[in-house]
Amino acid sequence: MKNGTESFVSLGHWPLAGSFGFNTDILATNLINLSVVFGVLIFFGKGVLSDLLDNRKQRIVTTIRNSEELQGGAIEQLEKARARLRKVEMEADQYRAKGYSEIEQERVDLIRSTSKTLEQLENYKNETINFEQQTAITQVRQRVLQRALQGALGTLNSCLTDELHLHTVSANIAMFSAMKEKMD
Repeated sequence: MKNGTESFVSLGHWPLAGSFGFNTDILATNLINLSVVFGVLIFFGKGVLSDLLDNRKQRIVTTIRNSEELQGGAIEQLEKARARLRKVEMEADQYRAKGYSEIEQERVDLIRSTSKTLEQLENYKNETINFEQQTAITQVRQRVLQRALQGALGTLNSCLTDELHLHTVSANIAMFSAMKEKMD
């Protein structure tokens, strides 16, 4: 096999223009055909390729610019969102502090209310105890008086004769009459 460049460069091997025929050397004809195609592509395709590359470059530049603009807008929106977040966090802190103070105030009010209720219950308890004591004292006095009267009546009945009884009744009537006269 011959080297492809030797057959291409060597002009002595080529037939003269006066004759027409087929070249059966596949390597030589393929290299010629490829070089002609590449030459035509480079000559005519250079502008198209340059236009395609320029268009692609322009689209890339436009895309970068749009991306930068979008990035700038996104950064601006991010800053606005951060500012809103800071504002909301401050408001949340204020609400939280206000809530804590309201809870503390309600706790103090509840303690006061409970204390007053306990004080009232203590007063009611003491009043009930005093009332029950007075009731018990009164009952004891009544029983003691009743027993004393029963004992006195028993003693009087055993010691009292008809004459002493008559004399006591007369003395009491006289005493009541004197009191009535003083009142009138």
